[in-house]
Amino acid sequence: MNFELHRKDSCGGSSEHYRGLERMYLTAAAINDYFKPKITIGDGEAEIRIEVDPKFFHAAGAVHGSVYFKALDDAAFFAANSVVEDVFVLTTNFNIHLLRPVKKGTLIAKGTLVSATKNLLIADAELKDDRGHLVGRGTGSFMRSKMMLVDVPGYTSEF
Repeated sequence: MNFELHRKDSCGGSSEHYRGLERMYLTAAAINDYFKPKITIGDGEAEIRIEVDPKFFHAAGAVHGSVYFKALDDAAFFAANSVVEDVFVLTTNFNIHLLRPVKKGTLIAKGTLVSATKNLLIADAELKDDRGHLVGRGTGSFMRSKMMLVDVPGYTSEF
């Protein structure tokens, strides 16, 4: 897999943890071979970039809603997992609003952690085109799994 890893260190968390999550996303998630995303993770935030490709289009010639979902869920998920340094989190619910079609350029999803308790994390995500137009938004609920991050392929540099 040949993806670009972006760096964004923040004061609130472990940059080693963020880099591990980025590595895991880019090297161990086979679906990313298809979408070829770029990712940046910081404390309680994440950004996903996906270049629009006609192979992502529905019959009416614009990006299919499933691509919006992927970008929004991934951004919110990694915003949530950025503050959980021991285990992989799981999406338990995700609500999405598709606001306008996209036919070219880059989709940019920015996820932000809204709330974190012992058992539940909530994160919002906005999806914009490369001209800054809001094209979609979503909110996800996430929970801690029992899977240790060090056991997830790609998280440590040993894999």
